[in-house]
Amino acid sequence: LLTRNCLERGGEKMSELLEIKNLSKNFHGLKAVSDVSFTVEKGSITGMIGSNGAGKTTVFNMISGVLTPSSGSIIYQGKDITGTKACKYTGMGIARTFQIMKPLRNMTVLDNVVSGAIFGRKHLGTAEARDYAAEILEFTGLYDKKDLYPKDMGTPYKKRLEVARALATDPELLLLDEVMAGLNPTETDEAVELFRKINDQGTTILLIEHIMRAVASLCQKVVVMHHGEKITEGTPEQVMNDPYVIEIYLGKEED
Repeated sequence: LLTRNCLERGGEKMSELLEIKNLSKNFHGLKAVSDVSFTVEKGSITGMIGSNGAGKTTVFNMISGVLTPSSGSIIYQGKDITGTKACKYTGMGIARTFQIMKPLRNMTVLDNVVSGAIFGRKHLGTAEARDYAAEILEFTGLYDKKDLYPKDMGTPYKKRLEVARALATDPELLLLDEVMAGLNPTETDEAVELFRKINDQGTTILLIEHIMRAVASLCQKVVVMHHGEKITEGTPEQVMNDPYVIEIYLGKEED
């Protein structure tokens, strides 16, 4: 399942899978994202944090082809993909989840994941896609829910279904948009373990998240956004001990 060569991380510099260069987005004169640059190394888990309205999801939407940047470049596997239509992304090995869950409501859990497998990079026929989807459900802990409809499951399982359907496309890069929001501590720990397993299989992850203990546990690097700008990046420890980050974000998490 999800076979791909994993990079050695011990002391060896990982190559860049994604490079964001001076990315900006304007909406009717309002600058939502301004001159943002960062890289995501192949085989890594990179986090993006910031208050609501900081521009995180707008950056995600540009990276995933939902929005076209006003300026700047998105370089993926050494190729400029800026402005590429979202429908082309699966074939390039990029998949994402959304803050607002978007299950196919009239299809079972299994068939939701089959849809990802059929339209994924493996170009599977229906029978093969069902077998592969069953593997994905087993891997993500959803197999016993396979015959349910999304409406019959709670939020934690719906969020996991979003991830499973994205995984079924066989991504090189998985974009996770606040998939742990609303989970209790036990459910968060289970999600962290799942994302670590996905990463261990060789999938690079870029995630937006507000739960800092999850970010600290998972991420090798964290990018901090504020008012549409990147204000700093570093290891979780560096970011969590940055006085400015504490002032504008971490110190207000309980508000």
